[in-house]
Amino acid sequence: MNDVLLIMPVALPLLGSIIALALPRRAEHIGLLATAGGVVATLAIGWQVLHGGQLQLALGGWQPGLGIALRADALSTLLLIMSALVMLAASLYATSYFAEPQIKTHFWPLWLLMGAAVQALLLSGDVFNLYVTLELLGLSAVALASLGGKRAAVEAALRYLTVGLLGSMSYLAGVALLYAAYGTLDIPTLATRLDQQPAAWVALSLMTAGVLVKAALFPLHFWLPAAHANAPAPVSAALSALVVKVAVYLIVRLWLDLFAPVLTPAHAGVLGVLGAIAVVWGSWLALRATRLKLMAAYSTVAQLGYLFVFLPLLLATPAGLQRDIVFGALVVLALTHGFAKSAFFLAAGIIQQRAGHDRITDLGGTARALPVTTFVLALAGVALIGLPPSGTFLAKWQLLAAAVSSGQWLWIPVVGVGSLLAAAYVFRVLGHAFGPGERLGPTLRWGRQEVPALLLALVSTLGLGLAGNGVWTFLGRTGPMVWGAT
Repeated sequence: MNDVLLIMPVALPLLGSIIALALPRRAEHIGLLATAGGVVATLAIGWQVLHGGQLQLALGGWQPGLGIALRADALSTLLLIMSALVMLAASLYATSYFAEPQIKTHFWPLWLLMGAAVQALLLSGDVFNLYVTLELLGLSAVALASLGGKRAAVEAALRYLTVGLLGSMSYLAGVALLYAAYGTLDIPTLATRLDQQPAAWVALSLMTAGVLVKAALFPLHFWLPAAHANAPAPVSAALSALVVKVAVYLIVRLWLDLFAPVLTPAHAGVLGVLGAIAVVWGSWLALRATRLKLMAAYSTVAQLGYLFVFLPLLLATPAGLQRDIVFGALVVLALTHGFAKSAFFLAAGIIQQRAGHDRITDLGGTARALPVTTFVLALAGVALIGLPPSGTFLAKWQLLAAAVSSGQWLWIPVVGVGSLLAAAYVFRVLGHAFGPGERLGPTLRWGRQEVPALLLALVSTLGLGLAGNGVWTFLGRTGPMVWGAT
């Protein structure tokens, strides 16, 4: 009975999307109910996973490999909860963000469809269902990114669509090769059958290349800044916090669950180096960005790079307590970035609506006119830099400790340079925001849009910083961290 819970995070937004399409005048209320229900469902799954271990459900009674299998372990559960909370906060924000009824009519069905795709991807237990959910996610995200209708947004969305389709084709070719070679698509079953043969290597290369495009890892990040910077603010928040994050999640699943038997630390080192370049290059471009949302988008490129730096450390660390600590740090960093970046984009959207632009050099007077919004930017900035007490600080500390213990000294200057550049672009924004200026009008003491952004920023900075140990405890109490480890 408890396993039936796995349907709810997908069914609620999917059903909500259909009803919102049929009843456009009620779409806003339906959207809020569906996303709130998603939070309750994911928290219930978290409770069951914490006390009973991994959950698994074979839809229609078909055995895994023949039908759709849903699975939830500690990793997927934590990301499910984070995704549900970000979707709810962004939904509340969206109720006062969109003014035109026509845009609202299009937004809510697509928004809920994207939410269903995110949750379905996190719960999928075989490589073909992962492809289906990846496609559904990409198409709904592209439609949402172009919702504003401006030329720049549409061009960026079309580039996102083209690149995403190429990535999907590469991934699907790898899936077909795996099925031809091993006769199953179920991840745990495949993990037991994979061996050192060319089919496994080619499938690994195709599937990894396809997902890396969607994860926007350097040098495949070229589509991300324009798409995220020109989308409506709640959409930008979800794209940076969730859509690219689930692509990184997929890489972790493929590399640690599925292809672990055929991988060596040297292979992970390649992704680690690309991640390190992303950290420095993305941070540098964020520092030079002229617009607030463009700065946040380049910051996403950099922050995703840190997640890939963890891979060579994980593969070089023997199974046991030390590896669990490094894995927990990876999860804490992913969660913190999700909450912090969504808060940052929502705050940037408030400034853009109030000022009519998001040019960084023209932000003077923002701190006086929008004190709560400026506070959100500062809190999210603390998490992006990695200052205490944010969750990023804990994660970077463990990353540095693992680099020292494994002798991989290359990552230490990368973390140092990346953190300094992050401090530079965050303080540059705050410096302009606290400068003189009258362009944002009279002071807004407390706006309804600011509440979701503030709560997300507090979770990233104080919640995951002061209670970050709970993530390691949850991962440790729920059994093996990855399906392939069973």
